Order: sequence, then structure tokens, then C-alpha cells
Amino acid sequence: MSDEQPQLQMLYFLRRVQLKQLRQTEHWIQEAERRAAQQVARRPPPPAPDWVLERGIGQGALPVLVHTGACYMQFTRRKALSRDEARRALADGVPACTHCHPDTDLGFLE
Repeated sequence: MSDEQPQLQMLYFLRRVQLKQLRQTEHWIQEAERRAAQQVARRPPPPAPDWVLERGIGQGALPVLVHTGACYMQFTRRKALSRDEARRALADGVPACTHCHPDTDLGFLE
């Protein structure tokens, strides 16, 4: 029994040391996450695209509308388009947004 007592004390000591190291590691992780978040916050947002294709719901869904990049009616399911891609989408029958009228800006006449 006397041999077990020093070993038990050493194990308690080891646990205290490891818990202290774990708290230090968690602190370092929090600091690294904070710095990473600050770097992301400092980055300017990407420029808005000139033209946007609104997608339907679900994988493989058909496009819904073509918008200008500044349209307030855009949804989260969208894809940036070049001028030619936007004109092609309109020519393929994708409707133009009735709020921002990309067809007018693109000079698209049916």
C-alpha cells in the first residue's frame, strides 16, 4: 500500500500539469482564431459582379432570372456572369428581372 501512495500522488500531479497545458493550448487556439477573424474582417469584400444569374432550388434546377449586379432582388442561389454570358442567358429564354431590367442595360431586344 505504501508503494501505491507515491504513485497516486505522481498521477495527481501529472493530471494537474496536463490540465494546465490543455488550458494553455486552448488559450493559444482562441488567440489564433481571433487573429484569423480579424484578418478576414480587414479584407475588403469582393467587387459585385456586373451580371448575376439567379438559380432555382435543387441540384440541376433551371435558371430563374438574370439580374444586374446591383439589383436588390437577388437571392443567395446566384452565379456571377460576364456580359456575354448574361446576353446568352437572355437569348436562351431566361427571363430578365423586372426590377433591375438587365435586358435594357445589355441592349437586348427580343
